[in-house]
Amino acid sequence: MAMLIKSAKFVKSAVKPIHYPDTGLPEIAFAGRSNVGKSSLINKLLNRKKLVRTSRTPGCTQTINFFEINNELMFVDLPGYGYAKVSKEVRKQWGPMVEAYLTSRENLRVVVVILDIRRTPTSDDMNLIGWLSSKHIPYLIVLTKADKLKKHKHKQQKVKIAGIIGVDEKDITTFSARTGEGKEELWERLLEYRR
Repeated sequence: MAMLIKSAKFVKSAVKPIHYPDTGLPEIAFAGRSNVGKSSLINKLLNRKKLVRTSRTPGCTQTINFFEINNELMFVDLPGYGYAKVSKEVRKQWGPMVEAYLTSRENLRVVVVILDIRRTPTSDDMNLIGWLSSKHIPYLIVLTKADKLKKHKHKQQKVKIAGIIGVDEKDITTFSARTGEGKEELWERLLEYRR
């Protein structure tokens, strides 16, 4: 069952651990390629249209953004990786900034790794998943943009992607920010990490 959203608010942006909010709340981080629909997914989960800024230009999120949900949980929007139209210099800073958050944040409970259901995972995706595994950081795989693929192809893509990543297809959630498909299932999985 989805969480009843009573309040969802932007708390702050951060680039260094000293800037992280001191709430003590459990945190769920969201990571994915720059054009994978991360902001749309978060907005859909929170029943908000514009809480998290969406853009047609990949790479708009260049900081770690914290959102407080119902005064009991934090969503953390990590900068997208991949072909974002930003300078190499900025891209170089993103890696250490995200890595510092993922390795040092005690409140972090799980990372939602977002992939496009229509695409094969990229080397960037595989590097992130491999890195999270090596650091023993729990993660969930979500395949977005499910509405852009015919229903009968969902299972096929899920099996294919699961095989590439090396996870059970039952552990992957398909999601559509447009139709809401997968929203309940994803919330159920997220709430297991609330403690």
